[in-house]
Amino acid sequence: MIDLWQQQIKEAAARGAQLTPRGGGTKSFLAATHAGDTLDTRTHAGIVEYDPKELVIVVRCGTPLADVEKTMEEAGQMLAFEPPHFGEAATIGGVVATGLSGPRRAYAGSVRDFVLGVKVIDGKGDHLSFGGKVMKNVAGFDVSRLLTGSFGTLGIITEVAFKCLPLPKAQATRVFEMNAKDAIEKKNRWYADANPITATTYVDGKLYVRLAGAAPAVQTAIEKLGGEALANDVAWWADWREQKHAFFSSNEILFRVSCKSTAPAFDIGREAIDWGGAQRWIYASLDDAAKLRYAAKQHGGHLQVFRGGVDAHDADTKLQPALAEIHSKIKASFDPYNVFCSLSRSAGEGARQAG
Repeated sequence: MIDLWQQQIKEAAARGAQLTPRGGGTKSFLAATHAGDTLDTRTHAGIVEYDPKELVIVVRCGTPLADVEKTMEEAGQMLAFEPPHFGEAATIGGVVATGLSGPRRAYAGSVRDFVLGVKVIDGKGDHLSFGGKVMKNVAGFDVSRLLTGSFGTLGIITEVAFKCLPLPKAQATRVFEMNAKDAIEKKNRWYADANPITATTYVDGKLYVRLAGAAPAVQTAIEKLGGEALANDVAWWADWREQKHAFFSSNEILFRVSCKSTAPAFDIGREAIDWGGAQRWIYASLDDAAKLRYAAKQHGGHLQVFRGGVDAHDADTKLQPALAEIHSKIKASFDPYNVFCSLSRSAGEGARQAG
């Protein structure tokens, strides 16, 4: 498969044509642009290497995410950043290409924090390898993390090595009724007090706090924090991660705001507060977008349209000139013939920052 892809890329470069890498397509709503022929990454699948004792798994790009998670779960391990699937066809390549993380991201790290190495075919048709299977003794630029969240604009990620973490021995979720101001304050204070918090969400007047780790630590935190127990909390957090929770059922435009965890509620539209306060999901109108974007910047963050089909024609959604120049140089280095199409939608830019 690698040889075929290399040939297709070289031919496209010679003709001035474009190609679009695509796995299961479950996150295609993040990047509306599609150019030229599709390179179906699902034809390159399988776990290359997995030794639970080494806490490392090496996987080909087209491997279903569900298969990887099942294999790891049977060994008592997990991908700690809890990547959303957004559909049964999700692949490992899509996980890295989009750089999206789930509820545990604020407490365990993002996708790029667990990528040890990658193999990629660039826009010249060269199959390159970056990083390895350990965190130490890596020289030069950290290209593995650069490719995370690149949306296939720099090349086809063919293989990825991930750092694995053990599954927690115990887990429980406590629910508290309170206002948004108190929820933000308690999220930050409780985590600073070294409670074993692995996810927090405030939605519809309730604060959900997931505790996980050693059983004694979880029980101590329950007694300390109080709150009501959430039944079937594993399913609840899975629904939240996959945006199947009732909050996400609206057809309105859904904005995602990344900001300081201590930022107050934005009071613009309908808001859910994630990641200890650092991620906000907000339903708002286009008329409120400029006000929301300004508020995000005031609190050290940025705004993206996550769902709703709004193109990035607004100048405020573009990268600053200095960053745009860096992006352009990186693109020219990996894809000098522009074989892989660039994103033209704000959601893609935002998702790259969100990883």
